[in-house]
Amino acid sequence: MKYIFRTRLLPLFLIFVLGIQQYLTAQDLESKIDQVLETKFESNGPGAVFLATKNGKIIYNKAFGLSNLELQVPMQTDNVFEIGSMTKQFTAVAILMLMEEGKLGLEEEITQYIPDYPTHGHRITIHHLLTHTSGIKDFTKVKGLNTIAQNHMEPMEIIDFFKDEPMDFAPGAEFKYNNSGYVLLGYIIEKVSEMSYEDFVEQRIFNRLGMASSRYASHSEVVPKRASGYHKKEDYINARHISFSIPYASGSLMSTVADMFTWEEAIKNHVLLNKETTQLAFTNYTLNNGDPIHYGYGWHVKEMEDMFSYEHGGSIFGFKSMGVYLPQEDIYVIGLSNCDCNSPTEVTREIAKMVLETNQTD
Repeated sequence: MKYIFRTRLLPLFLIFVLGIQQYLTAQDLESKIDQVLETKFESNGPGAVFLATKNGKIIYNKAFGLSNLELQVPMQTDNVFEIGSMTKQFTAVAILMLMEEGKLGLEEEITQYIPDYPTHGHRITIHHLLTHTSGIKDFTKVKGLNTIAQNHMEPMEIIDFFKDEPMDFAPGAEFKYNNSGYVLLGYIIEKVSEMSYEDFVEQRIFNRLGMASSRYASHSEVVPKRASGYHKKEDYINARHISFSIPYASGSLMSTVADMFTWEEAIKNHVLLNKETTQLAFTNYTLNNGDPIHYGYGWHVKEMEDMFSYEHGGSIFGFKSMGVYLPQEDIYVIGLSNCDCNSPTEVTREIAKMVLETNQTD
C-alpha cells in the first residue's frame, strides 16, 4: 500500500515542483527586465513601452516614465508613438502585396513609374530601392532640407528635391541605408494602387488587421493616447516639428506596442502575403559581387545567439523605436521611446536574449 501511494504521489509531486520552477523562472525574467528598463528610463523623464512575446503570447508588457512632461502624465502601455523607420516594413509589405496581385515586378526599373527620373545611365529597380542598394542620394543628406522641413509637400515634390543629386554608387554595388528609396516606393504604391500611401496602409493593412491605434501621423489631428516627443540638450525640450509629408513612406507612421505585435503575428501567419512572398522580405540579399548585405525588404537580417534575427529600428524627431523577432524560437520584443535621446535598440536586443535564455532553461 505504501509503495502504491508513493508511485501515485510522485508524479503529482514532480508536476507541482516543475510548475513552481517555471513560475519562478517567469517571475525571475520579469524582474530582470524590470531592472534593466528602470535603470534606463527614469520615472520623472520621457519614457518607453516594452512588450515581449513567446509563441504568440504576451509574457511582458510594461510602461516606464512619462508620456507628457508638462502635464506629468505617466506612460501607459497603450500610448501611441511615432515609429520612424519601422514604417519601412509596411512600405515593403505593401509593395509585395501589389507584386502578388500582378501589378508590379521587383526587377522593374523605376523609370517605368517615374519616366523622367535621371538614372545617370544606371538601371535602378524596385529591388534596389527595397534593399538600400540603389545608389540614390539619401534626401536626409541633401543640402536645403531644413528649409523645407515644415512644408507640406506632395510625394513628387520630395522626389524632385533629391532626384538630380549625383549617385553615391552604381545600383547593387554597395549597401547604404537610404530613405530616398522608400519615398520612391511610396510614390510607386500610389501610382499602381491608385490610392494615396496613407489610404493604402490604413485601409489595406491597419483596418484589415484590426490595428485600431495605428495611423499615418498628423500634427493637427487629435490622436488619442498620443505620447509627446522630446529631445535633450542640457535639459529636455519639445521635439522639433517636421512635416510628415517629408519622411512619408520612409518614416511617417504611428503605432502602439500591441498593434506592432498584431503586425508581427500577421507577417508570421501569412495574413497579408503568402509564404513564398513573405520569405522574400527576410532573404539576406547580396551585392553585385556576391557579398551579403544582411538586409531583406524592410527588415535587417542578422543573427543572435547563432539564430536568425529579423529586426529594425526607427528614429524621428522626439522618438526612437526597435523591434526584434527570433523566428526559430518565435520570440518578439518591441520597444517604443518618446525621447530621441534614449534609444531602445540595445535593451530590446538584450531583452530578446533574456527571453531566449529563459526559454532554453525551462
